[in-house]
Amino acid sequence: MNIPSELKYTKDHEWVKIDGDVATVGVTDFAQSELGDIVYVEVETMGEELDREEVFGTVEAVKTVSDLFLPLSGEIIEFNETLESDPELVNSDPYGEGWMVKIKISDASQIDDLLSADGYKEVIGA
Repeated sequence: MNIPSELKYTKDHEWVKIDGDVATVGVTDFAQSELGDIVYVEVETMGEELDREEVFGTVEAVKTVSDLFLPLSGEIIEFNETLESDPELVNSDPYGEGWMVKIKISDASQIDDLLSADGYKEVIGA
């Protein structure tokens, strides 16, 4: 199970990469393996200001549809449009080409509430 130590994580199985006041968000390797083959990623919140833990989109796998929860309050400033034609990138490269959205962070203090790689390993029992 790949859990990069330089990233932050949520209990909802999302990863967060902080770069100044922008956060890149995707689902973890654990989440994509639990979901199975991902066939569709939908984000209809482009340009919207959302609070932490609000639903910003959904990911559809062969077996299920799961909500995606925003790990930090902010504005959705970019969606990985490659996922529209190639959603399986979430399975094959969850921490790279399979990223989902970028957020302009509105409350940087929330970063401290995210889990470290070790904290996330405890959540999933790794």
